[in-house]
Amino acid sequence: MSTLKLVVTGIDDTIDGIRTLTLTHPDGAVLPSFTPGSHIVVECGGPANAYSLTGDGISPTAYVISVLRCETGSGGSRWIHDELTLGDTVVTRAPRSAFAPVLRARRHLLVAAGIGITPMVSHLRGARLWGREVRLLYIHRAARPAYVDEVRALTEHASIHTRRGEFTAELTAALADQPFGTHLYICGPAVFIDEVVAAATGLGWPGSRIHLEHFGSAALDPGEPFTVRIASTAAEFTVDAGVSLLEALESRGFDLPNLCRQGVCGECRIQVAGGAVLHRDLYLSDDEKQEGGAMMACVSRAQNDTLELGL
Repeated sequence: MSTLKLVVTGIDDTIDGIRTLTLTHPDGAVLPSFTPGSHIVVECGGPANAYSLTGDGISPTAYVISVLRCETGSGGSRWIHDELTLGDTVVTRAPRSAFAPVLRARRHLLVAAGIGITPMVSHLRGARLWGREVRLLYIHRAARPAYVDEVRALTEHASIHTRRGEFTAELTAALADQPFGTHLYICGPAVFIDEVVAAATGLGWPGSRIHLEHFGSAALDPGEPFTVRIASTAAEFTVDAGVSLLEALESRGFDLPNLCRQGVCGECRIQVAGGAVLHRDLYLSDDEKQEGGAMMACVSRAQNDTLELGL
């Protein structure tokens, strides 16, 4: 798996609690291109976390990410806020997309809360570049107006709110008044995502036109218990709700490679010999998920009752 060693050439702490980093190649070389909505996985002094890229992605000379400080997380955001300084080198994985715009969509409706605005900035840049029809609804804390100026410069079709009631009223109206063929993209805290999905579903939006961007396993629900069968031995055991498949395997003596434990790095990929997978990672491509032959053990689960693993 390709990795990049990048240099921190810009740090912006203007907004309280949010640190924006500019990362460049040590030699100033052009970085790998990416589609709107892509992220990079950053090795954060131990843990590895995924952060959305905010550029347009065409032959970029820098990657820009914005990181919300989280006191209760794995420590990656605290490392970025407290340890990184200008000139430091960080190791990242090459960009991957799990939240790309659907090219056949008639219109793109973007809905973001808080730091969930970051992939939407990339979407807006791509929409302006390619002439796609896009509208953004964005709510943020009054003290944390992340990317507000950039959003206003990128589109005239953005509604920015700091009051929940006003935002909810406009969101409901927007969801109820979209032409056929519109696709919906949602990013923000897990509760926010669930609320928007529920509102859209209640208004008749099909799941195929709703796209979500979660940030790692902390944003996922505990999941239902399921049974695992090991193909080589026929041994079976139950993975309880709130316990990952990776944790269950480790407790039974399996030594699996792993790094981020959030579904973004791809290290804990395992083969699936039977059963349907509920994919919750940000690593596998859509085609790989449809094939069903592999899964990320740290976040994904069985879609039904039993999974057989190629171990």
